[in-house]
Amino acid sequence: MSGYLYQSTSHYFGQIASGAESCGEAELKELGATHVKPGYLGFYFCADQRTIYNIVYRSRIFSRILAPLLAFDCHSDKYLYKTAQQIDWTDFLTLTKTFAIASNVADSNIRNSQYAGQILKDAIVDQFREKTGQRPNVDTRFPDLLLNLYIHKNKARISVDLGGGSLHKRGYRTESVEAPMQETLAATIIRLSGWSGERPLYDPFCGSGTLLCEAFMKAGNIPAAYLRPKFGFLRLPDFDAAVWNQVKTKANNETIDVPDELIKGSDIGADAIKAVRANRNELPEIGTIKVRRTDFRELEGFENTVIVTNPPYGIRLGNTAEVAGLLKDFGDFLKQKCTGSTAFVYFGDKTLAKKLGLKPEWKHPLRAGGLDGMLCKYELY
Repeated sequence: MSGYLYQSTSHYFGQIASGAESCGEAELKELGATHVKPGYLGFYFCADQRTIYNIVYRSRIFSRILAPLLAFDCHSDKYLYKTAQQIDWTDFLTLTKTFAIASNVADSNIRNSQYAGQILKDAIVDQFREKTGQRPNVDTRFPDLLLNLYIHKNKARISVDLGGGSLHKRGYRTESVEAPMQETLAATIIRLSGWSGERPLYDPFCGSGTLLCEAFMKAGNIPAAYLRPKFGFLRLPDFDAAVWNQVKTKANNETIDVPDELIKGSDIGADAIKAVRANRNELPEIGTIKVRRTDFRELEGFENTVIVTNPPYGIRLGNTAEVAGLLKDFGDFLKQKCTGSTAFVYFGDKTLAKKLGLKPEWKHPLRAGGLDGMLCKYELY
């Protein structure tokens, strides 16, 4: 089989967390995508080869970018197997390369996602055995080729995951504390805040520094996948190394210096401060993230500052009364010591927002990592 779906249509799909849709749509258009249309938990869009490499390398908001190979009616496991064998898998794999399959099935005759993935795996392995007498290996952690199988209402789509795995794994998080925030969620929060480096940014509950690192990457124009060791699009039959190198070099050359006093944070935990410094050291040397160990109650306060933070909640503290008391104290701190600033507070448990004792200018639901959270904006007069 030749002329895969993404080749004949230039169509791709980007997966995104619920609540991040407005950010994702705007980002796709900024990065050169056209014909952007919403789908279930994501967007369909068109892109040429140079643009799709650019999107995978730079996107801060999307968790996966998929290139569809084949779409077909799928009413049985036998038909899934037969249709999957129409793809010439030597276009994507050799015996020395590994692969894995992420599958999702809903409202279909094939009811089990894991079983559907097993059928696709068998079709690939059996084709190689028939041709060569050998089979490529599966590597579920760091595959060279990650395939995505999606079956909904007996309609199937087989795609290549162009990032080779979730794009939230930036690569800078070498150390973390309990319940770290997903990088894509942090990037969405920074984007929703509207911050672009014109005012200082501070996180008084910085944890391992995900919000600070994402702000640093945005301010320095560092590509989100700067540290990514491998990409799924390297396995496409029409991969063009020259174009990819041009895209990567151009993006890397467009980083800019981050002013030393622009991005700061603090946390009460020594392990958190150690983690922030370790994670920051993984990023390019184009500026600093200044952090110190202190309780927010000991801070002098802020003027003309953008405060972006994710206070500890149930998962991290485990005591509802303790969380409520901390949030009340933080609300008082914002009211009394942060006049003229703007706060963007993300609550992993959205029911806790009322504990802050402040009326938000707006509330924005954001789901990620199993959390049904809420981002609230507070203008501090």
